[in-house]
Amino acid sequence: MKQRLPNLPPPRVMLFDWHGTLVNTHDAMFASMEEMLPQLEELNLVERLLPEDQCKTPDDARLVRYIRIFRRLHPRILAERRVSRTDIFNAIFGADREAKRIAHAAYNACYRKHFGEVTPFQQGVYEYLRACKALGIRLAIATNRSREFLDKELQTLEGGRWQDLFDVTVCADDVTQYKPDPEIIQQALALLEVPAGEEIWYVGDSYVDMVTAQNAGVMPVFYDGACWGADRIASWFGPDEGPGLILDSFDDLMDRLATFEQDVPGCFSQPLAKVRPGHYPPPEPPPPRVEPDWHPALAKLMRPDVILFDWHATLVDTLDAMYHAVDDMLPDFHHLGLMSRMVMPEDSKTPEDARLVAYVRDYARLHPKVKADRKISRTDIFEVLFGDDQEAKQIAHKAFNRHYRNHYGTVKAFEPRVRALLEELRRLEIAVGVITNRDREFFEHELEAVEGTGWAHLFDTDVCGDDTPLRKPHPDQLLLAADKLGYGPAANVWYVGDSTTDIIAAKRAGITGVFFNGAQWDLPWLERIFPGTVRHPHKPDVVVNDFSEFWALVLACETGPA
Repeated sequence: MKQRLPNLPPPRVMLFDWHGTLVNTHDAMFASMEEMLPQLEELNLVERLLPEDQCKTPDDARLVRYIRIFRRLHPRILAERRVSRTDIFNAIFGADREAKRIAHAAYNACYRKHFGEVTPFQQGVYEYLRACKALGIRLAIATNRSREFLDKELQTLEGGRWQDLFDVTVCADDVTQYKPDPEIIQQALALLEVPAGEEIWYVGDSYVDMVTAQNAGVMPVFYDGACWGADRIASWFGPDEGPGLILDSFDDLMDRLATFEQDVPGCFSQPLAKVRPGHYPPPEPPPPRVEPDWHPALAKLMRPDVILFDWHATLVDTLDAMYHAVDDMLPDFHHLGLMSRMVMPEDSKTPEDARLVAYVRDYARLHPKVKADRKISRTDIFEVLFGDDQEAKQIAHKAFNRHYRNHYGTVKAFEPRVRALLEELRRLEIAVGVITNRDREFFEHELEAVEGTGWAHLFDTDVCGDDTPLRKPHPDQLLLAADKLGYGPAANVWYVGDSTTDIIAAKRAGITGVFFNGAQWDLPWLERIFPGTVRHPHKPDVVVNDFSEFWALVLACETGPA
């Protein structure tokens, strides 16, 4: 991708995207997205998520997977705060316009509760826009924002002084289609009574904005306020696609206009030097995400002869059925005598665990945030609630099973290539097993149902929750599985699981514990759930964020320690 500055005519009109380009409304936007995404199931949009193999980029595929499983934004997106809801909807729904229409409508309903706080995206934006207007460049806004929100934000932004800057504003509800359809830009041009062409710039901060500009036949100009960098931006486009210009700040925009003035004297209504504001600093990049220090590249592991996997939330996704069953089961704690057997909140491992216990005590249900996060398993919930009370946990598991019979049956691979991974492990002559706290009646049904063909042939052994007297975090199930395969507790037996319960079981069994970080916890959270204290000593030997990372770890061990 090459910027086409030397061949461009000076701009006569600048159309701008709104959020992420001119202004920052991230707080309201992300709060609204986090409120809307848990509604995907009731909106019948889960099944309309784009298949991962049809996603444009690996990042988009991971986003689809994460939203499908957890119904929330990936923590990296929340931490970086770089992408818009339009980019998200285009990534997860592709060309399905009806799905995007439903999602945008649900988002708008949530946004009404949050919008109002709006600030310039960088210092001096108003001054720079006023300079452009003084040069004779006409200004307009073309945004996927609804009219009710844009008008309110224009009225409140910096005391309303922005309202006179723009000749035209066009919103999503002024047209029939959202970006990347070109209708928003076409409508703006019609109102301005100018034809499309390279003298018309559309300045936006996203891939979708650039595609919209290209579809409309105007000059795509990328405002890199999120500090992606030119190489990252170029990776999104083919060799003949992408923006004509990349701007890293509005001061950079002034520099580009100065170049036009040098090449075409008199192209503006007055000299730029006369109206150019003083220098304002460019946007700063987001802070880097902190990654675990127990990365596969650093771990020293023995080549596995046996790899045992957890089932739910590691190999497969059964979260919907599990959470429905837990919701139905918790009110039973009263007549089962389990309320009085829960640990005292002050004896909990973390403050979050203490709040979970207190909420279940008070309301006999999970806190809405726990269900929205979708990151904790039934087994972990029981560990938090009952600690070392094995009898209470057994009663709770039996109660769960009664309700799970009403919900189980739908089971999907956690990642699209899990089956291929299991097949490759067998080709390496590594014995493969599955360990689950699920009772056998449920596990065998799910094992036959997954991907429509079943995975029973992929495992050399399996051990279920009702196959041993004690379930995880006790090591009995892991030791039984290893014994069935002719192995004792040793470092060449790995156990891969997504929960603290799984890692505790592995370490108690004396085998290698691999934490599968499918929920994408960051380092501070991992250190909270694996503190390595005298009371909570068990920590994973290695953390992997997905199965591609796990596969690389296994291959590294084929030639020696990773």
